[in-house]
Amino acid sequence: MDADIAKVYAEARIDGLKPSFVLELLRLHASGPMTITELARSVQRTHSGTSQKVAAMRAAGWVRTTAGADARTKRVALTAKAARIVGLLAAEWRATEAATAEIRGGDPYPLSQVVTDIEAALRRKSFHDRIAEKLARDPGMAGWRVNRARPVRDTAAWRGAGQGRPRRSRDRPASDRPRRTGPRPAQGTPPSCRAAVRGPAAACC
Repeated sequence: MDADIAKVYAEARIDGLKPSFVLELLRLHASGPMTITELARSVQRTHSGTSQKVAAMRAAGWVRTTAGADARTKRVALTAKAARIVGLLAAEWRATEAATAEIRGGDPYPLSQVVTDIEAALRRKSFHDRIAEKLARDPGMAGWRVNRARPVRDTAAWRGAGQGRPRRSRDRPASDRPRRTGPRPAQGTPPSCRAAVRGPAAACC
């Protein structure tokens, strides 16, 4: 699903934005600058995990950090670059929530069935297409131009270009392939590793 969400950002020509950044960026927009401890508590993440994410967002240009009340703390704030796209992020969040609810159907049922049903629903319509539909109707997308054009491979031309190449052995019918004679050469995997694969799991190398 993250890959489909990332497509939405690519179509809006937003580079360097990971779906995992969005919650923190929205919290900073709603609450203003926060320390890393406050931000971690806001998104219910560990301090170390949030600190690493802040470093990644700062490297990508989405947040800036300044010294806090003492030398041990840092305050995190959105950059102007992030502030310009926060409306799109909020719209994408709403669209993602709506698409998820649509897939689940709104009725509680066993978790084992959730995965099966979600996979079937995504085969019918991808998560990206569901988000795109919601975004098209979201007022927060006003003024955003999204390009959904995708390059299409000319399959016939591609196949024709390879007609003159020599056929590899795996392309030949089984009856035309050379038969192996004599003992099989030793494989690269040590016998102890093969035994471990066939038998109970054990660290062998």
